[in-house]
Amino acid sequence: MSDAIKHECGIALIRLLKPLEFYKEKYGSAFYGVQKMYLMMEKQHNRGQDGAGFASIKLDVEPGQRYISRVRSVQQQPIQDIFAQINSRINTELEKHPEYVEDVAKQKANIPYIGELLLGHVRYGTFGKNSVESVHPFLRQNNWMHRNLIVAGNFNMTNNNELFQNLVDLGQHPKDEVDTITVMEKIGHFLDDEVAKIYKQLKKEGFNKKEATAEIHKRIRVGKILKRACKNFDGGYAMAGMIGHGDSFVLRDPAGIRPAYYYKDDEVVVVASERPVIQTVFNVPFEQVRELTPGHAIITKKDGTTNIKQILEPIERKACSFERIYFSRGSDAEIYKERKELGKLIMPKVLKAIDHDTVNTVFSFIPNTAETSFYGMVEAAQDELNKQKTETILAEKENLTDERLTEILAHRLRTEKIAIKDAKLRTFITEDSSRDDLVAHVYDVTYGVIKPDDTLVIIDDSVVRGTTLKKSIIKMMDRLNPKKIVIVSSAPQIRYPDCYGIDMARLEDFVAFRAAVELLKDKGQYDLITTIYEKCLAQTELNDNEVKNFVKELYAPFTEEEISNKIGELLTSPTVKAEVKIIFQSVDKLHLACPDNLGDWYFTGDYPTAGGNRVVNRAFINFVEGRKQRAY
Repeated sequence: MSDAIKHECGIALIRLLKPLEFYKEKYGSAFYGVQKMYLMMEKQHNRGQDGAGFASIKLDVEPGQRYISRVRSVQQQPIQDIFAQINSRINTELEKHPEYVEDVAKQKANIPYIGELLLGHVRYGTFGKNSVESVHPFLRQNNWMHRNLIVAGNFNMTNNNELFQNLVDLGQHPKDEVDTITVMEKIGHFLDDEVAKIYKQLKKEGFNKKEATAEIHKRIRVGKILKRACKNFDGGYAMAGMIGHGDSFVLRDPAGIRPAYYYKDDEVVVVASERPVIQTVFNVPFEQVRELTPGHAIITKKDGTTNIKQILEPIERKACSFERIYFSRGSDAEIYKERKELGKLIMPKVLKAIDHDTVNTVFSFIPNTAETSFYGMVEAAQDELNKQKTETILAEKENLTDERLTEILAHRLRTEKIAIKDAKLRTFITEDSSRDDLVAHVYDVTYGVIKPDDTLVIIDDSVVRGTTLKKSIIKMMDRLNPKKIVIVSSAPQIRYPDCYGIDMARLEDFVAFRAAVELLKDKGQYDLITTIYEKCLAQTELNDNEVKNFVKELYAPFTEEEISNKIGELLTSPTVKAEVKIIFQSVDKLHLACPDNLGDWYFTGDYPTAGGNRVVNRAFINFVEGRKQRAY
């Protein structure tokens, strides 16, 4: 993607089902779980590079022994930093106590981070400060094992203010208003309530306090706790939790907005945000890694029993299509296929833009995530070229010579690597007046492959703000002196903010929104802005399920092509000599390519939860009032 946007976040949970001695004997190390967690987090570093965190729980330790360990980092390479800390601590202990090396029981008793239950998280800071206090996992501490709660997740709640107020109404005094704290305290409240009720029952049954503890561990109903805690959640989430005595869970939202996959055998239970992470790290085939059903939780009890339980009634599946287009790693078999299909399906628009002239067209892509869509586009372009060859041969068959046939068949599709992304430039070290020039050099180009009468077609997976296109890519492409530059987006026009964990919060950041506003000015219809603003204001006191998305009315007067053409104008600097055209995927073709992942609210404004409409209207109010803040 030319415009980098941030995504929140990636999770990994590992539950070892055998004693640590088993992993020492079979795999050579009792730190098997820690090693696998490192790999799982590294394989998901694309999902978050602002921070990383790790927590572990040891099962069945003696009183007085530390059983929860946690380490978090916001260093430049946070995953490497936290595991460097972990390894340093482990190695120090082993050097001090050589007798621990072959004694797993002593390792478990005396060395932190080793444990049977592990939780990892990588974070992009889309909200709040990027301090270590903002990094997951979050810990709710208590002197009773079964009241300790550790939570990490890939989520964003649209109704966090309501959830915060719920806690206040319960008599609590939350230490922060961020949704991670709110979610943890909400679950923690019902965990406390569950424990209190079980203990009351155990007293009636004649258990003393010490005996009750072990029995509470058995009787805690994690599914019931989650049902009570999560019934008012409005957002997209895949949240993972560990309870101090050893129960764990991962819960997915009812619309399946945020992804979660799991794998289980007789040695491990594993959950991650992406399927190929589990496939690669545990060397298991595609079909053995399953997607967690929306509204369900995978719950593993302390005794290793694992069940999938429905926590919330699933609603219409709206799995985030941006996961398929951009965020998730393309090594997933389904995602790879879908991205290629996105490239194929946009080819008819490309052919129209180049007047079917494949001979004088060079096809390329913007590295790195658009490469798979490029392969799909090229396959479709090759089909067109073959069709053109066939038509030419048939048209000339009466007078066709060997030389002419060879000439026709020699026509090949011209594909080149034109754009080359350089290392990120540190623009903060210079004054504002110099930044544009630095941004212009984020990409370099390959010289000597474009002729003056060529059209250059370059595919990007999506166009969000258009900043890098305008300030860098189009200018750099123009240096090659093509006749025409066609920028192809394998995704539709991004028109509406996301509120479920992607850093796309302000309407005015979207070039499609700015284009619609400019078209209103051009046509003398700018008063529509005021009309929409007043409609949005009139809904501020309504319940979420009564709110409508009136921002859709902004785009209604214009065709998709009119907005695309205006985007082309906005992104073409006066110094650019080539004709520039920008093409976007259609929403129906997106659905055709990604039939099981129809979450398209950023393109259509059709939000999967009630809170989405309130967020988009608030974003419009912020735009009109000049408030540079997010709408949730």
